[in-house]
Amino acid sequence: MRIEKKAWPEFFQKIIDGEKNFELRLADFECNQGDALILKEWNPETKEYTGRVLEKKVAYVLKTKDAKFWPEEDVEKYGFQVIAFK
Repeated sequence: MRIEKKAWPEFFQKIIDGEKNFELRLADFECNQGDALILKEWNPETKEYTGRVLEKKVAYVLKTKDAKFWPEEDVEKYGFQVIAFK
């Protein structure tokens, strides 16, 4: 499947530079290993696409809504972080 999503310039550039190799997204769409994620650079100030586009193959998807690893109080206090590996 091909999935198209907006990406803000600061994050888009970090992907190009090789600093960012993950996406944190609301799980309001279906995404699976092997899908193509099409990221279109979006300028939130002008509310327009810049014309730059990246295509990345989805290597892994972790959905956390039903994962109860930590007490709810700790999640509320600290939140989550996503850690990427190189």
